[in-house]
Amino acid sequence: MTWAITEKSYSQRRACALVGIDPRVYRYRSTRPDDTDLRSRLRELSGERRRFGYRRLHLLLQREGWEVNWKKLYRIYREERLTVRKRGGRKRALGTRAPMAIPQGPNQRWSLDFVADSLSCGRRFRVLCIIDDFSRECLAAVVDTSLSGQRVARELDRIAELRGHPCMVVSDNGTELTSNAILAWQEERGVEWHYIAPGKPMQNGLVESFIGRLRDECLNEHLFTSLRHARQLIGAWRDDYNQHRPHTSLGGLTPWEYRNRSQQDQNRNRTNF
Repeated sequence: MTWAITEKSYSQRRACALVGIDPRVYRYRSTRPDDTDLRSRLRELSGERRRFGYRRLHLLLQREGWEVNWKKLYRIYREERLTVRKRGGRKRALGTRAPMAIPQGPNQRWSLDFVADSLSCGRRFRVLCIIDDFSRECLAAVVDTSLSGQRVARELDRIAELRGHPCMVVSDNGTELTSNAILAWQEERGVEWHYIAPGKPMQNGLVESFIGRLRDECLNEHLFTSLRHARQLIGAWRDDYNQHRPHTSLGGLTPWEYRNRSQQDQNRNRTNF
């Protein structure tokens, strides 16, 4: 229509009539702010947290003091082409599934599992992941080329020195976790150990979800040159996960914030009684 007005010398009314729109629509100029600062900060955050979607970025912005409606943020998020592309697909469990009961306090139940990756030279290594099912806090992310049952028992004792032993540990039926060393550890410490059904990783869904985040946001994002390098990066990611990464299932709190708030509530209840 602008071409008709400038090149053919049509009046604005005539050009609008030919196109079929009201002249007021043509003359309208948006008064919506361009939100330059918000767009800049959103791009910076998405560059730092490349696997975060707009919901988690919204939580981070709120923590920094930005007051922005999530609908507006989603529009800007799409306009800036920051949408996270899903990686591959995975099989979905068929049929109904009973939800796993969530513990009502810290240190009631731990979940653990292994995840494997490789160095740039092709050498394989494994990561032992241990989480507290209540707060979703990662208690340990042990990186090594070999993690035997005895090593797993030592790592559990190391955590227990700081936090005490849990009431229950949940794991799969891997050879390291069904070894004599682990069976002896259970009996000596008086800790109940629950093994999930073979081929049913959804029964240990909390640690599986954590491993998915670890792989998506750390293992797939870095090329590890050595075991020391892998330990440094995975350790830094673990600290960030516990202290700074908002968790949607915890109401936008980090695992450490959720655990501390739970402890404060428990202390307050004891004082009231």
